Amino acid sequence: MSFLVLSVLKDGKRYYGYDLINEIKKQTETGIAEGTLYPLLNRLKTENLVTAVWIEQESGIPRKYYEITNLGKNTIQEMKSYGTQLNNIIEKI
Repeated sequence: MSFLVLSVLKDGKRYYGYDLINEIKKQTETGIAEGTLYPLLNRLKTENLVTAVWIEQESGIPRKYYEITNLGKNTIQEMKSYGTQLNNIIEKI
């Protein structure tokens, strides 16, 4: 799931949790539950792969928006490379 979250965030846009869930579903047709997403985002934040910022809304309820870091962008490239290598190995079998 880390790969999916980082892949969506790599476009540089900030997403809040619910919006991120919808974008993942839209781009991958894969659902992710809030109970899975928020602990994952906290872990990615601890690993410095994403940052989070609270932004006030017109409705008065602030939202926490997540954005990928440079380390996160490098990590997604490494994940893609590893996935390509793994796919090549599987094709050879």
